Formats: sequence, structure tokens, C-alpha cells
Amino acid sequence: MGKIIISENVSLDGVVQDPTGEEGFRHGGWLSRVGDRGREEAAEVLLDEALGTEAMLLGRRSYEFLAARWPSRSGALADRLNSKPKYVVSSTHQDPAWNNSTVLKGDAVSEVSKLKQQLAGDIVVAASGQLVHTLIEHDLADELRLMIYPVVLGAGKRLFGETSDKKPMRLINTRTVSDSLAYLTYKLVRDA
Repeated sequence: MGKIIISENVSLDGVVQDPTGEEGFRHGGWLSRVGDRGREEAAEVLLDEALGTEAMLLGRRSYEFLAARWPSRSGALADRLNSKPKYVVSSTHQDPAWNNSTVLKGDAVSEVSKLKQQLAGDIVVAASGQLVHTLIEHDLADELRLMIYPVVLGAGKRLFGETSDKKPMRLINTRTVSDSLAYLTYKLVRDA
């Protein structure tokens, strides 16, 4: 059975919106505030994660964003992302052009549940805010990996929205990346 890992870049106050500054959000571009060393070390963490997971699961908008950038890039991370199986949850996307991509149509909860049954390895979910909320709400996520950036934005879309109930988590790993990033790993705790 596959394990769903949500991997997010997040500000200190929980914002996940427009980290690269390409979406037009007034506080966008906050990833670049950590300097070259911080970006390089964060990229190493991303490469380790890409190499250590079997597949990617994305919402349509995040899929389109990444599919427009990675196929033309080279290097170890690009090679892994371009060759890795990718699953996009979408009711509108028809013909995914990015190598090794499959569209999951229909009810997202049902489709992701089936995917977890079919795959044996780790499935990483990057960005994809709406999908992340759905996965957490329906107890489909197994782990959260959060790269915390040292900036308070005060506004923007947050990682966690309202849920129907508490979602207990247990901290299983902490790591300092560069001199200002915290990389936290949480396991979602299921009722015994």
C-alpha cells in the first residue's frame, strides 16, 4: 500500500501561496529571501525527496505549473521528476503531455484511495493546496514534510483550512537546512 506524503514550502505563519512570485500575489516570491546557500540546501532536500519517492500526486493547477517548467530542464532533479510517474487529479485535464503522467478523473477521494492501494511506495504531493485540504480532511495523507521559511506574510492562502475534526500529528523528525530553514516531518496519527 502506498503512503501519501504532503511536502510543502510554507511561511512561518502558514502561507503556501506563490512562493516563487510567479502567480502575482502581492507577497509572492518569499522563497528567494533565504539567499543562495539556503536555496541550494533546500534544493538538495528536494532532490533527496524526489529520489526517495515512487510517484507524484498533483492537483491540476500545480501539475500545469510544473509541467510547463521541468521537461525542458536538465540535471539530477529534472531527470528524476521527468521520469517519475505523475498522477494529476482533475475533472477537466484531458491529455497530459508531461512524461509518465496519468489523469485521475472522478471523485478525488475515491481515485486517490485506489492509487494508494495500487502503488507500494511513497507518493509525494507538492503544492496542490485544494488537493492537500481534501487529502487531510479524508484521512488519506500519512505524513507532512514542511520546509518552514523565516518570513511572516500576514496574508495569503494557508496550508491548513477548516477541517471537520481535529487532525492529530506527531513530530517524527526535525532538521535545520542552511542557517534559517526548519524542515519538519509529521506523521498523521490515526485513532487506535
